[in-house]
Amino acid sequence: MPLSEHILDVNESTFEEEVIQRSYQGPVVVDFWAPWCGPCRTLGPMLERMAIEAGGNFRLAKVNVDENPNLAIRFGVQGIPAVRAFRQGEVTAEFVGAQPETAVRRFLERVAPSAANLAVEKAASLLATRHWHEAESAYRLILEEDKSNSKAALGLAHALLMQGRGADALEFLSRFPAGAEWPAAQKLKPLAELLARVEQTEESPSDDPLQAQLDQAARLIVRGNFPAAMDGLLDILRQNKTYRKGLPKDILLALFSLLGESDSLTREYRDELASILF
Repeated sequence: MPLSEHILDVNESTFEEEVIQRSYQGPVVVDFWAPWCGPCRTLGPMLERMAIEAGGNFRLAKVNVDENPNLAIRFGVQGIPAVRAFRQGEVTAEFVGAQPETAVRRFLERVAPSAANLAVEKAASLLATRHWHEAESAYRLILEEDKSNSKAALGLAHALLMQGRGADALEFLSRFPAGAEWPAAQKLKPLAELLARVEQTEESPSDDPLQAQLDQAARLIVRGNFPAAMDGLLDILRQNKTYRKGLPKDILLALFSLLGESDSLTREYRDELASILF
């Protein structure tokens, strides 16, 4: 009895239909193995478990190379276990040998991304094209289903800050879920705190001219005038590199993170920051 409807044994007579043709409907992962292969006995059950967990996100086809040598020759299998991923009738990814579970999961995520990760990718594309409000809505929908999705959480923080909504972002960052994105989220908190400050206080003269410059930079960020804001932050650092324990630098680093490393402003102002600090 098969472990799951998404796991099946295939042979030379069924491979074309069950793998090649089926791959036009969705990803098919083929495990080339043999009963005498020790690493196969480790990797095989791992793949089967992940196929069950995926619930149909991909199909796992198992090929016994001893019984189907022509398939092994056809796909250049020289060592086992060998894993090939098929999409649209073609091999799109592969690996050979037993791998750690984390590596296998990364492989499967590339060839058969989950619905949640596809949603995160779609939201990220909205973020990349600077559709801030639409990205915010997309990330909120993901987090309604899974509050622990730290990639979606970080994306939402970016979308809120790029709309100048410091208080909303700060509230969210204060309860950020654990995950690989947590350190990146914490680097955004100084910017969120500064934007929240200017949202909650009326514009008025300050006894501290550098604080007045800092607040003005925050207002420029809210209006989307990043070059002017960055110029103001750099000017503060020129006057006092350690002002507010380097807060202007932290704000700049947060802005670089929001804009992305490939953005022309990030490249230009990162060089300016380095020239001032070092």
